[in-house]
Amino acid sequence: MHNAITDVKGIRVGHWTDERAATGCTVVLCGEGGAVAGVDVRGGAPGTRELALLDPTCLVERVHAICLSGGAAFGLAAADGVMRYLEERGIGFETGIAQVPIVPAAILFDLALGDASVRPDAAAGYVACQAATEGPVAEGSVGAGTGATVGKLRGLAGAMKGGIGTASCQIAGGTVVGTLAVVNSFGDVVDPQTGEIMAGARRIVGEGFVDMKAALFGGLPPAQQPFAHTTLGVVATDVALTKAQATKVAQMAQDGLARAIRPVHTPFDGDTVFALSLGERAGDVGQVGAVAARVLAEAVVRAVRKAKGLHGVPAVREWLGATMQEARNAGAPQPGATRTAGSNPIRQRSRRRAQDRR
Repeated sequence: MHNAITDVKGIRVGHWTDERAATGCTVVLCGEGGAVAGVDVRGGAPGTRELALLDPTCLVERVHAICLSGGAAFGLAAADGVMRYLEERGIGFETGIAQVPIVPAAILFDLALGDASVRPDAAAGYVACQAATEGPVAEGSVGAGTGATVGKLRGLAGAMKGGIGTASCQIAGGTVVGTLAVVNSFGDVVDPQTGEIMAGARRIVGEGFVDMKAALFGGLPPAQQPFAHTTLGVVATDVALTKAQATKVAQMAQDGLARAIRPVHTPFDGDTVFALSLGERAGDVGQVGAVAARVLAEAVVRAVRKAKGLHGVPAVREWLGATMQEARNAGAPQPGATRTAGSNPIRQRSRRRAQDRR
């Protein structure tokens, strides 16, 4: 297994990336037979395409790909290229006149970083399909995660790089659940186990993180850019699900975002999670949903850990390197090799000061 969504048989993932423009798109192909799909939208500012047909009461049962894109609403055009790619291969919903590929899509706003005049288009979506493989998935600042950022309490000036991450899990009986996350959140990304901030709003003056949760409780209003955020997720499993059950899995998987992003599902985010069922394995929908939440949280963490800095916005691995050097210069104790992003030396020093005051 690759610890990736492609561990679910039939799933292939491909990216199109433009680092100069800081944008890109990612396609999740579902094989010739497609996948039963559901979706759950929790954010207040989504940008989507073909979501209504995922309602369990609607006619179409299967989708043939999911397209995730940067470029704001312009990026929805990438799905046109995915449709062309599938049509050329005879994949789609049979109407008796033509086979129509079903490609739900969702976008994130990345126009503030790089070149806003360059957005993923149909050609980009087609190239992403050509690049799709069933092997390991490139993570970090690639595809739809190229221009992603997190921790935007004060806009890009104090933000850090987001990106794309993936993870999977095989549970008892052989069931596989895989996830993929594109993290462009308004909120901070935290360690789901400890709650420590891994990547988020940096202090513009001084050192360390702002801690958005504490700042918002303290009455500090967010920057007035209510459209530049969104986390997108895709969950896939080899358990046979109905559309209603896939929708429930998507709903439960949103808990994974809540565990790893603080705050999440805000009026400024377009948080959307898709769930895909490929295969005929018997399984429990509640178990699949619970596992999906945990594995999606892992994908969120991997997205920021794998990201690299771009256009002046630092990534966690680069910023931690800088804070470690600052700690050395200040004579602070050095962290161990297994230190997580959340336990950086600056936060450790702050805790010691607080203990001294007590």
